[in-house]
Amino acid sequence: MFSNFIVAVSAVIPLFFLMSVGAFVKFSKLLTDEELNHLNRMVFRVFFFCMMFHSIYTTDLAATFRPKLMIFGAGAVLTLFILLMIFIPKIEKDNRRRGVMVQAIFRSNFVIMGVPIVANIFGDENIAVTTMMIAVIIPMYNIFAVFALETFRGGKVQILPIVTGILKNPMILGAISGALLLNLGVHIPAPILKPIGQISAATTPVALIILGASFKFGSVKNHLSQLVKCVISRLILVPAIVLTVAIMLGFRGIDFVTLIAIFGTPCAIVSFAMAQQMGGDSDLAGNCVVFTSALSCFTIFGWILFFKTIGIF
Repeated sequence: MFSNFIVAVSAVIPLFFLMSVGAFVKFSKLLTDEELNHLNRMVFRVFFFCMMFHSIYTTDLAATFRPKLMIFGAGAVLTLFILLMIFIPKIEKDNRRRGVMVQAIFRSNFVIMGVPIVANIFGDENIAVTTMMIAVIIPMYNIFAVFALETFRGGKVQILPIVTGILKNPMILGAISGALLLNLGVHIPAPILKPIGQISAATTPVALIILGASFKFGSVKNHLSQLVKCVISRLILVPAIVLTVAIMLGFRGIDFVTLIAIFGTPCAIVSFAMAQQMGGDSDLAGNCVVFTSALSCFTIFGWILFFKTIGIF
């Protein structure tokens, strides 16, 4: 039991230590909001590209390819999204909040907080299975988030700009580039591959520090009920249901922990920016990010400890 406790602590503590460093940066005013935005843009466009490229290029695709995991992950996200699009309008009358609630519940911070969880448990050298899922899950998140926010503000969903945006996503470009060069047998010289690997290794720490420095609290009194529903759904109900089904279908080991990383992590931080840009309730979206991120240190720890104790991984 104690060893399981140590595994759970080891998976969670590094994430929230790095976020605490970010909070210190913010508190100390070492970076302005504008500088944080520039850093965030750099990490997104350069660091995430290198992380995906290096992870795919340096792995054995045949050994890490998991069609069953990909199908289950995609199917679970799709099912969850459809159910939310049907159910949320029945419990919330305000269209500005409907799309935000749907996005907060189905869209997780998989890349920034999920991948490090797997790395902390299995080691950085074993996360190819998890990073490969990014190419499946992230495009779905982007498409469904736009669809939800546009639908509830009465707008028209335009498919071509969404697809174009996804193809320009640095994570997707990195994955495609890495897979293409690997399959073509293109050899990248060590003096070039090594710095790409160094940038890849720095991606998670830098992203988590920026995440910690980017949190802003808004008023909660006007949307407390909606916030509570989103937090409980995102951190407890969704992982409880999806992970139970995953166990029944036989997922174990790193595949199962990858599902924890997808369905047990807090709201994606980008959901706040999207709500702002697309007419959603940005205060609710921001607080969903802040409160799910803060409380996930307890829920993620609990999920990992529980499933490790019962021998799922």
